[in-house]
Amino acid sequence: MLGFFLWIPFLLIRFPFMAHFSRKALPRAAYFAPVQGKEKIAYLGYQISNLALFLPTFFTKVDLDFSWFFYLGLFIYLLGLLLCAVCVAHFAKPDDKGMNTQGIYRFSRHPMYLAYFICFLGMAMLLRSIPFVIILILFQLSAHWIILAEERWCLVQFGSSYQDYMKQVRRYI
Repeated sequence: MLGFFLWIPFLLIRFPFMAHFSRKALPRAAYFAPVQGKEKIAYLGYQISNLALFLPTFFTKVDLDFSWFFYLGLFIYLLGLLLCAVCVAHFAKPDDKGMNTQGIYRFSRHPMYLAYFICFLGMAMLLRSIPFVIILILFQLSAHWIILAEERWCLVQFGSSYQDYMKQVRRYI
């Protein structure tokens, strides 16, 4: 099976599933907070690593060997998809101010990025691709800088409400 097929459930969750909950959520999710300084490099790295994760899967196969490594990769991939679906459902329903602080957002300020990482790690294991893992690490490092920009933007947008939220909820886990 071509690795590209691993993207289909992810993309269905990320776009039509999110739109099912709220059409307004799609543009919110696609919005990138203004970046500055080194964050601009991270933003470029984030976009390039997104593409770099996607394109090779057209040429890489998932070996259905049913080994323990295959099952572990499948478990991590499915866990990432499930977490992504939960994140999307909660992201689509912000409070009156436009903040997401309920549901899974009570435990992590950025659970969607965490879900992406888990899903993509499962993909890397299923593809048995070291280059995919390296690209995933670059993706996650650049995503961290994007998250810092998002948090700065949220502080400007939501003020003390977001500052209080930051004190109560961890960035990732």
